[in-house]
Amino acid sequence: MKEINKIYNEDCLTTMAMMPDGFIDLTVTSPPYDNLRDYKGFSFNFESVACELLRVTKNGGVVVWVVNDATVNGNETGTSFRQALFFKDIGFKLHDTMIWHKLNPMPSQHIRYENSFEFMFVFSKGAPSTTNILREPTKSAGTIRTKHRASGGNKDAPNNDGLYITNTTKIRHNVWEIPIGTTRGVPHSAPFPEELVRTHILSWSNEGELVYDPFMGSGTTGKMAVLSGRNYIGSDISSEYCEFSAKRIIGASVEAVTPDLFGMGM
Repeated sequence: MKEINKIYNEDCLTTMAMMPDGFIDLTVTSPPYDNLRDYKGFSFNFESVACELLRVTKNGGVVVWVVNDATVNGNETGTSFRQALFFKDIGFKLHDTMIWHKLNPMPSQHIRYENSFEFMFVFSKGAPSTTNILREPTKSAGTIRTKHRASGGNKDAPNNDGLYITNTTKIRHNVWEIPIGTTRGVPHSAPFPEELVRTHILSWSNEGELVYDPFMGSGTTGKMAVLSGRNYIGSDISSEYCEFSAKRIIGASVEAVTPDLFGMGM
């Protein structure tokens, strides 16, 4: 069995092969997709990785798979959709199709609208056992509620019923507006934004549970797991990434765990 709270410098299939069935509570990862990222020439066997993730994920566990598509000869590859369907075919449930809307996307001067999002597929092994659905402030709190009713056969006409909206928070939407991760001082071309990873960790796991990233990269998943009171395991084929991630996570382990690091209520 693999030790927890450790990053393994190896192919993730090697790491998962040493895990028993139903070992992982939550996986949060973004694979090297469609040659959109420089991963030092490393490629991976998607189907094998997906099947192993199914095996090592606990019943009720979740896999968050963040992906996008390349455009080749004017045609988007659709790899993200094919991967989502494969996850479903092997036994995962597609619990939610979420969108990461990048607030500061890199311009690419295409002959189409600039791409500013990535898919965040949330797969579950059965029904998710943990759903800590996060909330956000309600802008209309304290205002008079408006309802609509048919009036004389015309379009619905607004009608105030005199009741005030008292809820100060509401469930967040599944489109998350988050800036891209900074590459300053990071030996990685596309580091995960810390807010994105931490929000998923809070949503789909509980304190003390085990979070895995088969493509650990710059170590954001491990760092956010530590800061959120979770355990972690990571895999990465690059020794440079593993060394950087280990130092980053050690630094995170000495930070105080802040209940609301990014101002997100639960």
